[in-house]
Amino acid sequence: GNQNMNELDRIMEIIEAAGFSHTAKISMDTVELRDEVRDMCRNGNCGTYDRNWSCPACCGTLDQGRQQLLSYNTGILVQTVGEIEDSMDWEGMKDTEERHKKTFLETAEKLRKIAPGFLPLGAGTCTLCRECTYPDSPCRQPERRISSMEASGILVSDICSGNQVKYYYGPKTIAYTSCYFFDFSS
Repeated sequence: GNQNMNELDRIMEIIEAAGFSHTAKISMDTVELRDEVRDMCRNGNCGTYDRNWSCPACCGTLDQGRQQLLSYNTGILVQTVGEIEDSMDWEGMKDTEERHKKTFLETAEKLRKIAPGFLPLGAGTCTLCRECTYPDSPCRQPERRISSMEASGILVSDICSGNQVKYYYGPKTIAYTSCYFFDFSS
């Protein structure tokens, strides 16, 4: 009913105020969890596959993810676009990524207070702790831990194009994309 609208308004206010470059509502039928994205993690060069609680194979199966996703009916995509000198400007990319992650995490903390059951999916592996405890001991911050969109099987370019958001803004730019999922059941 009406209270849900207010909740969504408050959530959108928090997200809009965070300072992301772009935000968009996600149509849930554009959210597809693909096995081949998981395979990219397995073969990936980010080096955290099976080495971080937030990454595959530790973060649950895609079927579990699909089940979990069914309990959400609203998604918000957030994106930070940064300027880089060229495609070798690793520092510029890292700066943008860190700025995006910081904004994403701070916003997640605010959202958690008003929408405790929401699902944040970030860009890249969880970096809450300097070193992950995996596999020697349990995650230190399970309630704050964030898995990436890729770890969940979402192809970021897909979800962007499915919701009329650019994935690529030109040669001197880098974009980091994340999303938040909510359940507003009436």
